[in-house]
Amino acid sequence: MPDSHNVSAASFKAAHYQLNNKPVDLTPARRDFYKIWLIQQEGFLTLERDTIHIRESALVFLHPLARYSFRPVVKKRSGYWCIFTGEFLDDASRTSLVQDATLFQTAGQVFFPDEQTLGIVRFYFEQIVREYGSSYPFRFSSARNLVELLIHEGRKLQPVVAHKQQQNAAARLTTRFLNLLEEQYPIASPQDSLKLKKPGDFANELAVHVNHLNAVVQQVTGRSTRQIIAARMLSESKALLYYSDWSVADIAYSLGFEYPNHFTTFFRKNTGHPPLALRK
Repeated sequence: MPDSHNVSAASFKAAHYQLNNKPVDLTPARRDFYKIWLIQQEGFLTLERDTIHIRESALVFLHPLARYSFRPVVKKRSGYWCIFTGEFLDDASRTSLVQDATLFQTAGQVFFPDEQTLGIVRFYFEQIVREYGSSYPFRFSSARNLVELLIHEGRKLQPVVAHKQQQNAAARLTTRFLNLLEEQYPIASPQDSLKLKKPGDFANELAVHVNHLNAVVQQVTGRSTRQIIAARMLSESKALLYYSDWSVADIAYSLGFEYPNHFTTFFRKNTGHPPLALRK
């Protein structure tokens, strides 16, 4: 992807944080980005319905569908994080490192690296933050390479059995569904319209019955195919409202809505506001 500041900044962020007395949001919530997170303090990390007591440095990989929150023991937060959309990585890395779902699982993954690995991970994060804050014209390409190295470090921490467990039929079908969904984004032009909009469209493309697809996706992710499709569509609509000058009608047609007022109804139902309110 080109090193345009506007495009890349919307697709990638990184930080080394040391924040005191910041209000802590304890509500588990899903975000729109993949996240790699190095937690360097004691606290309680909630992933979906499971709570993990973090007593030492933890390396966390979070899928956009992962539902999580973190409650530190003391309100002094320290660590590193980077968030990025799928399009931030190049095509090969996106396919091999993210979309195979062995590391970025929908329920999230937590690792406790040894001192040697922890030193490597810290170094990569320090370089990512340095590149992100620099004026180097190709800083996003440099940061992308470092993010891919972080992903490889995470893969090294996975036990072999974790890879085998991910290869069951339900996980494979869910991964194919998520990949198919993500391949439609980002929408580059108002003339590009989504081809797959309903669960039945995806089921036909995957050559399975829609009821089977719904049951499998619900089992693996805890969400219905319709909810996941709507959430991704909503995320894309927000991005287009923020970062493009397309009219609401153009955005509606690109997302596959036959009429702009149908898109407005969808957006208002999911956000409580009309599309133009977000843009303003």
